[in-house]
Amino acid sequence: MDPLSLSPPRAQHRHTAFTLSGGSGSGPGPGSLPRAPAGTELRMSREQKAVERARKAFATGRTKSVEYRINQLKNLQRLIEERHKEISDALKKDLSRSEVGTSLYETIGLEGEIQLVIRNLAKWAAPRPAAKNLMTLSDQVYIQPQPLGVVLIIGAWNYPWAVTIQPLIGAIAAGNAAVIKPSEVSVHTSKVMEELLPLYIDKEMYPVITGGVSETQELLKQRFDHIFYTGNCAVGKLIMEAASKYLTPVTLELGGKSPCYIDKNCDLTIACRRIAWGKYSNCGQTCIAPDYIMCDSSIQDRVIEEIRKCVKEFYTDDPKSCPDYGRIINQRHFKRVMALLQDSTVAVGGENDESQCYIAPTVLKDVNPEAKVMQEEIFGPLLPILTVSSVDEAIKFINEREKPLALYIFTSDNKLIQRMISETSSGGVLANDCLVHYSVSSLPFGGVGNSGMGSYHGKYSFDHLSHLKGCLIKQLKMEGANQMRYAPHTTKKLSWARFFLLKETQLSKLGRLALLAILAVVTAVIIQRYFAN
Repeated sequence: MDPLSLSPPRAQHRHTAFTLSGGSGSGPGPGSLPRAPAGTELRMSREQKAVERARKAFATGRTKSVEYRINQLKNLQRLIEERHKEISDALKKDLSRSEVGTSLYETIGLEGEIQLVIRNLAKWAAPRPAAKNLMTLSDQVYIQPQPLGVVLIIGAWNYPWAVTIQPLIGAIAAGNAAVIKPSEVSVHTSKVMEELLPLYIDKEMYPVITGGVSETQELLKQRFDHIFYTGNCAVGKLIMEAASKYLTPVTLELGGKSPCYIDKNCDLTIACRRIAWGKYSNCGQTCIAPDYIMCDSSIQDRVIEEIRKCVKEFYTDDPKSCPDYGRIINQRHFKRVMALLQDSTVAVGGENDESQCYIAPTVLKDVNPEAKVMQEEIFGPLLPILTVSSVDEAIKFINEREKPLALYIFTSDNKLIQRMISETSSGGVLANDCLVHYSVSSLPFGGVGNSGMGSYHGKYSFDHLSHLKGCLIKQLKMEGANQMRYAPHTTKKLSWARFFLLKETQLSKLGRLALLAILAVVTAVIIQRYFAN
């Protein structure tokens, strides 16, 4: 979700960067799985062994049981409840996040997701009736969700529990095995995950692999049935390249520069309060944080002052000493974010301390679209303001750039909201607030274009990580109705085929029985009149 160098030795934004050298080559034939030759177990890498164990565990069939899946989810819930202190302590070391912040931004959402899945899993996993036409009226027509197999989940460091465990919840719910790769950038949290997850959930089915570039490269040489990656666009392309070797489907949760348009006629006090919260939470290291503001020049100064007030209210006069204000993840990212300030004017904040990876909540005014801060996702506590003369100019500006993960609109004009939804493309839209659409399990969360592909949360996670198998069960009866499809073909057969295949049925059970009886009579007449020798 933010730019990064692809040189392997360096830790990268939200996940590690890597190349695919040594990972190419032709794969096995259709339907086959990569297996080590007999006697080479000792030469297998740690990553290959973990994938093999997960695949063997999946082959036992135990994940097919809804009860098994629910037990695993309950154990995951127990982990979050019983080990909250270890989770919080690690996040304090990684991101200077408070214990309350850990609950608010990481674990409450996971607990809610687990509870939602447990309540609904039996229904989601059951066969789903599908619509019939006249030709299938007496048949069984349904959709059967089935597990994909072994899923690779590559997490990110900015919300390491939320964006790693939430996909895992979906993978477990759908009956998959999963190999979990937490980001090594959040080093303390990665270690806690490695230690705790095997104590609570099936360690053969859900192994945790820690490490950096080389470990990720080695994982991507293995065959998976789905890869779920949260990170940035540059690495997302490498994930897709690796996945193409086995035609593995991917989910890419990326990011981009999410715009925030403020209408001059809205309540600026409330708007700026919500924007300041959305931008400076987690020190701006949020994939759906408002990346920049667009507003009329007549309200720019008011916006700056309102945000200044909010920063003081949220984080006191000294955010550096406030326990609720975080830190940049490491010094490399600190330097990257500070470099973005070079050609812009600071209106609020700007204070920094490299030794603590501290950057104050900062607002930049009169920002030029060509400024350095506008060329990449910021992923830090810098908030540029660009002035635009109209909503038309704002829409044009958005549409000339890569599609963002989120679009924020602040206005009391519902027609304007609907217009921006209609005339722009983004992963999601939120009017008059920031971030909170992520918490709505009934909405799919995901990007479009450069901001990602695929979506998850709630039932969307279950469906996305399942194979929805179409099933049609017929009987070896009523063969006369099939005569219209067999050669020799005639125009009369075609007209009957059009009637049976194109006619939709929306009947009650009693109506279907009545229609079935009528069709039996019609079929007998057709056979007698047109097909009898």
